[in-house]
Amino acid sequence: MVTRLVIAGAAAIVLGGPLTAQTESVQPPRPGHPADHLPANMTRLTWFGERPVWSPDGKRIAFMSKSFGDAFEIELATRRIRLITHFPNPGFLRVHYLPNGDYLLIGAPKFEDIEKTRFNEQEFWVLRRGSKVPQRLNQKVSEGVAMSRKSPRVAWSVDWRTNPETYAQGTSAIVVADLVEQDGRYVIANKREVVRESSSACRSVEPQDFRDDDGELIWVCYHEPPVRTAAIYGVDLKTGARTTYRQVTGEYNEPEGIFPDGRHILVESGKDQRTAVNSSKFMDIWKLKLEPQGKDFVRMTRFGEFDGFKASNPAVSPDGKTFAFQEGHSTDASGVGYGIYLFKLK
Repeated sequence: MVTRLVIAGAAAIVLGGPLTAQTESVQPPRPGHPADHLPANMTRLTWFGERPVWSPDGKRIAFMSKSFGDAFEIELATRRIRLITHFPNPGFLRVHYLPNGDYLLIGAPKFEDIEKTRFNEQEFWVLRRGSKVPQRLNQKVSEGVAMSRKSPRVAWSVDWRTNPETYAQGTSAIVVADLVEQDGRYVIANKREVVRESSSACRSVEPQDFRDDDGELIWVCYHEPPVRTAAIYGVDLKTGARTTYRQVTGEYNEPEGIFPDGRHILVESGKDQRTAVNSSKFMDIWKLKLEPQGKDFVRMTRFGEFDGFKASNPAVSPDGKTFAFQEGHSTDASGVGYGIYLFKLK
């Protein structure tokens, strides 16, 4: 049974009120492809793929070939690419590393159509390193996952589409648990709900990363309509207290990879994009200092300056010296990527 720690009404308990977006004047697009204008500290790692994640030892990066595709792994020293999901499957959406090097996969047992399969039927699977048979955990999951680097702790979101018997229309929640081994198999233990939202101001939620020795979970709230925006929050997993890290009216900010020291996080942001409407269509990667209603916000990439492009899904290396990210196109669904890049931090 899930022990619930339900926290409703985010606006009443978050620290700090929303800021107002300061958008630059609309700028014309730069000509060409962003890959042809990379700075010296940025390199292209692959010419296909999306959603990169780092191995615990920092020597490999796993990524998806495409949405509803296969998982691959690239060895950074040799650039050798290896297929992870070398068995018949209907396609996966995400791959993560467990702290011991095994893989956590997100995918549906069968493919029906893009909308139903992506938002209603995704589940957890564990693939042991070197195995050809994944273990199905029979746990529905909605989109993204936060996976601890220090422990088997994992967080995921569920909603009225994945679990209509539990959640009313428009309700979404975040659950935290541990993935532990028992009698030679993985099981989900210590499961509890830590966030629940059903207000019109927060249409859906998604966990992103742990910090403070897994004591706090960083998560995102998506706001819509009329324009899809996003805000960054944290929840203390002991007390349930929330902190607002960046909530700017009219600004899209989705947290992604956190730095090893826990003080900064990479963000997919529409701030200062070259269009009048701030959204996820032309976003770039920014670095945010994690402090209440943070204003220490630095732009890292400029893919969104090129017509039809964006940079997304950044993941920080275990040593904090590099981050991986993907090339995205503004007309595609969230998460779709066209190659992995490396950004060496100065």
